[in-house]
Amino acid sequence: MPEPHLSDLPAHLPAHLPDESLAGWLARIEARHGQTIALGLERVARVRTALGADPHAVVITVGGTNGKGSTCAMLEAILRAEGYAVGCYTSPHLLSYNERVRINGEVVADDALVRAFAAVEAARGDTALTYFEHGTLAAWQLFRTVPLDVIILEVGLGGRLDAVNVIDPDCAIVTGVALDHMDYLGDNREAIAFEKAGIFRPGRPAICGDPHPPQSLIDHAATIGARLWTLGRDFGFEGDRQQWAYWRRAAADGVGNALTKRGGLAFPALRGNNQLLNAAVVITALDTLRARIPVSMQAIRQGLMLVELAGRFQVLPGQPTVVLDVAHNPQAAGVLADNLSNMGFYPETWAVFGMLADKDVDGVIAALRTRVDHWLPCTLPGPRGLAAEALAAKLSAAGGEVVDCFASARQAFAHARKSATESDRIVTFGSFLTVADVLAAVRPVSH
Repeated sequence: MPEPHLSDLPAHLPAHLPDESLAGWLARIEARHGQTIALGLERVARVRTALGADPHAVVITVGGTNGKGSTCAMLEAILRAEGYAVGCYTSPHLLSYNERVRINGEVVADDALVRAFAAVEAARGDTALTYFEHGTLAAWQLFRTVPLDVIILEVGLGGRLDAVNVIDPDCAIVTGVALDHMDYLGDNREAIAFEKAGIFRPGRPAICGDPHPPQSLIDHAATIGARLWTLGRDFGFEGDRQQWAYWRRAAADGVGNALTKRGGLAFPALRGNNQLLNAAVVITALDTLRARIPVSMQAIRQGLMLVELAGRFQVLPGQPTVVLDVAHNPQAAGVLADNLSNMGFYPETWAVFGMLADKDVDGVIAALRTRVDHWLPCTLPGPRGLAAEALAAKLSAAGGEVVDCFASARQAFAHARKSATESDRIVTFGSFLTVADVLAAVRPVSH
């Protein structure tokens, strides 16, 4: 199949008014619905049916607390290296909304997104949709209009009632389960795992990358008859600083003794030891789908070597060393702390730190307190953004050295660049919004 290009998007999608723009559409759908988050599938399913027939593509849905973006990026890179036509939908974005929808590695242009938003608008009638729901359906509309072999969908929140779950996946992945979004998903891992396991389907592969999967996830997979593959029992990895090896059992039940091994693998281009776990999950998912989308070891190696994803332990070139990481819960912060400790020696580490008020701020601080010498708390925009002064109070209570409070992440970053020596390290983390503001300052948005 020839690779489709964004210019191939059909012109018969509903035309938008001359004065409409992507920014206008985004502002409209954000203001229209009273709730930012309204979990449930009935409304989304109704509009999806109205849009028309589904594409004839393999669908892989990726959920989990942390690691979803990296997993999607690896899947996309490997499948494209094999020559498949791939659509990928992820969230949130860093610099522009267009990042959320990619076709064969290209972000979709404004005009194509506008036509897709208009198609959803025409199909929804009087059905109310949230910002995320409208955007998810617009991505699906785009994927319907281009010949694709594989569609990768990242869950926005939870799984069972997330808009993405209106699409039946051929393979579902839960990268891991940790405490986050507890107001919506529950206040313990068992409750959260049940919500995330809601993306599993009867008789289809379900991959779990959590080293200690909650029993509720295992029980749900068994109840519906999903083919559950779990890390450590059915697949895993091992290695040293030069290379690593992947293994899996012949059957997803921990009983069969036959093992498949792939050795001599180069480390993924994405930094951090946690990326080996994500890579093992990806290889397992692709193995379970090999009858429909076979993938060679050459493509796996090439994809892992070339994969890119901004804001996931991203190290910018130059001095001082600058690290960007969207870690915003204690588990992700713990991984960031481990990755920082493996980078080598830096005389001083400066932290540009901004978080949302509904996150576990104390837990994140505790995970990174011993890795940071100078804290630069910053205020994040929007009603959920936590004021820098509130962050500073929590940091001081935890024994952290607070340099000053800043009105934005980019202001805090500018201060860090002036204060740090060339041999120091600057780490920006706490939220997608924190990383996005700094990334926009060093790499202006192109849209």
